[in-house]
Amino acid sequence: MNKTMTLADAVDRYIKDGDHISIGGFTINRNPMAAVYEIIRQGRRDLHLYAHSNGQGMDELVGAGCVAKLEIAYGGSGRFASTCIRFKKAVQEGTIAVEDYSNYQMSLRFLAGAMGVPFLPTRSGLGTDIITRWGFPRSMRKADAKLPDQKLCVIDNPFKGHTDARKVVLVPAIHTDVTIIHVQKADCHGTARIKGLPFVDVEQAKAATHLIVTCEELVAPEELRDNPDLNQIPPFIVDAVVHIPHGAYPTACYGHYDYDPVFLKHYAGLAKNETSYRTYIDDHIRSSASHAEFLQKAAGDRLDAIKADPSTGYARNLDRR
Repeated sequence: MNKTMTLADAVDRYIKDGDHISIGGFTINRNPMAAVYEIIRQGRRDLHLYAHSNGQGMDELVGAGCVAKLEIAYGGSGRFASTCIRFKKAVQEGTIAVEDYSNYQMSLRFLAGAMGVPFLPTRSGLGTDIITRWGFPRSMRKADAKLPDQKLCVIDNPFKGHTDARKVVLVPAIHTDVTIIHVQKADCHGTARIKGLPFVDVEQAKAATHLIVTCEELVAPEELRDNPDLNQIPPFIVDAVVHIPHGAYPTACYGHYDYDPVFLKHYAGLAKNETSYRTYIDDHIRSSASHAEFLQKAAGDRLDAIKADPSTGYARNLDRR
């Protein structure tokens, strides 16, 4: 079955207002940015966003007013914004509800969703305020059938005779309506290959009801049948495949291009000012008919400068200041 489609069609078909969604990537690495911009263009609202440790993608969705609730371990864009700027502003002003977990807890939550179990145990979080401070009150949880009744649960270790752990933390599974990930290679059926660190993308993909895969290269199925052990995403969990080169820009896509330090520094400056940020959203994203048009406005001739060296996977001699 051929699952290829345009990005506009994929977002229009699978992402609706109020959906619970997650995006892949890590800080400024392999965020599905083209899809993020398309969600903003189509004006989606009241999204419940899950992210492991995301940066640019999460920040732009929050800044554009697409997100009502967020569950996350960390939100930052490296040296350009140690805490994402629009995310920080939204939390301070109370315009989004946020619940935080540790990195390991979020990994386990996606894993539980992928495994089809309601929760997984861990010791992560014991002795911290993550246990006692909830971002979502019980009234909110009661009103939303997709939210667990509790943030997490601390119980006595039922097997304490075999270990010195007296307490364990149960973290609830995440089941999203839609997950979006960006990969290096995919075929028309949905088989996908991630080069470099996968982060928690595979678990996020398997925990979703629907999965949109955007890719740098759309290749023949025969190519991915060679060394199939290198493929992480099986076709039967994929709903849409979108071929969109530079689909992670301005974040990095290992083996293809590095992050764009010029853009990220410029973005950080714009994001600190309400007027300049709104102008950026309108001029760069909403007025761009496609990701290619956005790239021309945002990157211009810098795409060559961030092109990855084949031997390292990163751009050599890139001025990262």
